[in-house]
Amino acid sequence: MVLRADMMVNASPSFRRAAGITIPLLGLILSGCAVGPDYMVPRLALPVSWSSSGTETPSRPVELARWWERLGDKELDALVEEAVAGNLDVAAAKARIRTARATERQTNAALAPSADASSSAARQKSQGEVGNQFKGGFDASWELDLFGANARSSEAARYGSQAADEDLNAVLLTLVGDVASNYVAARGYQARIALARQSAASQRETAALTRKKFEAGSASAVDVANAEGQAASTEAKVPDLQTSYAEAVHRLAVLTGRGPAELDARMKRGGPIPRPRRPVPTGLPADLLANRPDIRQAEREYAQATAKIGAATAARYPSVSLSGAIATTATSVGDLGKSSSISWSLGPSLSVPIFNAGKLAAAQEAAEATRDQYFVAYKAAVLGALEDVENAIVAYRQERIKNGRLAAATQSYRKASELAQSLYQSGSSSFLDVLDAERSLYSAEDSLLTSTVAIADNYITLNKALGGGWDGIVDASKPEVVDANTGPRLRKVSAN
Repeated sequence: MVLRADMMVNASPSFRRAAGITIPLLGLILSGCAVGPDYMVPRLALPVSWSSSGTETPSRPVELARWWERLGDKELDALVEEAVAGNLDVAAAKARIRTARATERQTNAALAPSADASSSAARQKSQGEVGNQFKGGFDASWELDLFGANARSSEAARYGSQAADEDLNAVLLTLVGDVASNYVAARGYQARIALARQSAASQRETAALTRKKFEAGSASAVDVANAEGQAASTEAKVPDLQTSYAEAVHRLAVLTGRGPAELDARMKRGGPIPRPRRPVPTGLPADLLANRPDIRQAEREYAQATAKIGAATAARYPSVSLSGAIATTATSVGDLGKSSSISWSLGPSLSVPIFNAGKLAAAQEAAEATRDQYFVAYKAAVLGALEDVENAIVAYRQERIKNGRLAAATQSYRKASELAQSLYQSGSSSFLDVLDAERSLYSAEDSLLTSTVAIADNYITLNKALGGGWDGIVDASKPEVVDANTGPRLRKVSAN
């Protein structure tokens, strides 16, 4: 089938007159109008400063770029990179972005005309004569979007695509924080396991010394039993710590997209508990609106819900479409477009909703109520973010104060333990003083390690609360599943 461009030029005068009337009318209609509310970014009253801020958390511009690197642990830095590349939640968020972008393109397509080509061939008998008939033509239609229904839908789809981008950023923020928290927890458990074993070994030495004194007649059997019991009690803490350590490492492996046990050998090499070297700048509360991806996502979803009101409202107004068709018929394929009969049609169509039992009005009301829900969700996201930061500032500052006190207490208990041991060996002190000193020293050292972990964890929480996440490029265009042989082919009959 061949359709030449000169078919329009050589069309009949009536066709040209119809086109001459319709095209200017089309220009008037295309200016169109819009219904429904126009979106405006909400303005919320925010505090001018953090009520919990102090010298520990200066309000200079917040520094969120690669905040985890300020913990000074290369292994942690590498795990964050691996998690961003392999995490399954990130992969799912990237798929949601592709869905949103495809939906946006699909919605935008409604703003453009559509055209279809058709052809047919038939052998027929008419008035005793048998012959062939070939037809070919085009059909085109265009909804003129007089009241902006398609434009509002396109606007909503654009906001939805932007919300999907922010959803990925929120997933990355959570991911980086979870990797850092589990890594810090694992290093903390390693340190506490080592302390428990070291303390138990020291207590075993004390028990051996007490037994020698008992055999020499200078200590009682009660002292021996107490010494051995305290050593066993300290050793009994190791299995629980080992379990918690394994859980942290397994979670860390899954976060990086690996099997639970695949990081065991790598983490067994050990390392210190990461600790921030300087205070965390917090910026101002207003910075959260730009820095927190969950707030940005909530704002884009609110915008999307607002645009959908316009689409629902426009459905209550008349719709205008322009449709046209041109076809050519001939007795042979070679005659199509030249020695053939040509038929055409061109003109607008109008559809006016008259009675629908309140269905369209209810749809508009539902869209407005949904918009209100998203507005409330946006306000809740902002308030939640403010609360997160205020809590994190207090926790981080107070934990540092606590850590300093625990460090001083540990030094004092260490001196007391050494003195109690010396006095006991010289016979100037009872064994209960030794037991009490060893128990207090182990408790203080374990509490100091737990506090050191808490400082790093509160540092991580504060950076997450401020909106610190992954700031690198993440390619969301590559699918997880690549299909092969998707073109036309013979269908295989399933055995099932």
